Amino acid sequence: MFQFFRQHADNILAKCHNDRLLALDVLRGITITAMVIVNNPGSWSHIYAPLKHAHWHGLTPTDLIFPFFVFMVGVSIGIVQHRKSNTLALHKTVWLRSAKLFGLGLFLFLFYFNFQSATFNWFTDRLSQIRWMGVLQRLALVYLLTYYLAHYLTRKGLWWAFVCTLAVYWLSMMYIPYTSADGTEYVGQLLFGNNFAAYLDATLLGKQHLYYQKATPFPFDPEGIWSTIPAIASAISGVLTGQYLLSPNNSTPTKAKKLCLFGGLALILGYTVANDFPINKQLWSPSFVLVSSAWALIILSGLIWLLDVKHYRRWSAPFVVFGMNAIGFFVLSGVIARVLLMIPAGEVSLKSFLYNTVFSNLFSPTFGSFAFALCFCGICYWIFYQLYQKQIFFKV
Repeated sequence: MFQFFRQHADNILAKCHNDRLLALDVLRGITITAMVIVNNPGSWSHIYAPLKHAHWHGLTPTDLIFPFFVFMVGVSIGIVQHRKSNTLALHKTVWLRSAKLFGLGLFLFLFYFNFQSATFNWFTDRLSQIRWMGVLQRLALVYLLTYYLAHYLTRKGLWWAFVCTLAVYWLSMMYIPYTSADGTEYVGQLLFGNNFAAYLDATLLGKQHLYYQKATPFPFDPEGIWSTIPAIASAISGVLTGQYLLSPNNSTPTKAKKLCLFGGLALILGYTVANDFPINKQLWSPSFVLVSSAWALIILSGLIWLLDVKHYRRWSAPFVVFGMNAIGFFVLSGVIARVLLMIPAGEVSLKSFLYNTVFSNLFSPTFGSFAFALCFCGICYWIFYQLYQKQIFFKV
């Protein structure tokens, strides 16, 4: 068995291109694997605590998944801009990729039909209530805006953009007044459904197009318009990291150590800032940007040390498969998850049937829910391993 896994890993790593940053692909693979496991439990009523998001203020390991993706988008921008010249074709590619990402996000929302309900109407229950913002939509906007910041600004300018972006967001959230429908005026609130970002979401997007439609006094979206601004700062931290990794000034071990040092300093600063603006993923608070980027730096530095300095690589092979096809993995897993919910099995969905009759019977309810997610991920891995063998990658 050990020999099989060893050959399996060697076969995967042999197909890696030498011009790619292996640590980045592995970090992307670890992150997308974690996202798929978190998004696909057997039952949402039975989840281990680390696999849950913080309800409001606070931080769990799951809360780091999305900012890691944003950070890696920035790293990729820093690397690509170093390798390619300024051409009109590149600008067109950036706009096209952003449009595709945004469109895929809308597609995943619309790809659902409730076959178990005779009263379900796709046009009124889905299309007319389309959620304009979401994970892929935010990635699209952040990618587009960060690309142009990186294109026009120097490294020093990017540092200033990082600081100013967080400062503008902080000041707006704390000092711009806003009014609810009943005429009550608020300022400086950081509550669930009561903050300046939620007010803008409700005003600009409308209640029916938001994730938290029942939040009061303002329905809002955790990937809303205003909270996308500090997400740009998360991407900028990635751009700066990508540029540093390509600089010829230091050796790879030195770069890994310095990235870890920067991450440690950012972690201290983030928890210091949290005393005034709490860590909050749904608000994408400045403290959340600092802490999540800090952990991304620390983990990336550790991966560089393991993979590129110590050359311990076999363990990373499965994550390379997912990391080099991350968008395809995310979209396909979303489609499969929705299909399992749409297919009826008696009076419940196929997903509920499988969980109730197989996983919760074999294991405890919570471990059974986790085992369902692992099996779901394993099936996806088999699919993408076949694609990897043929060097088929889904890109936007």
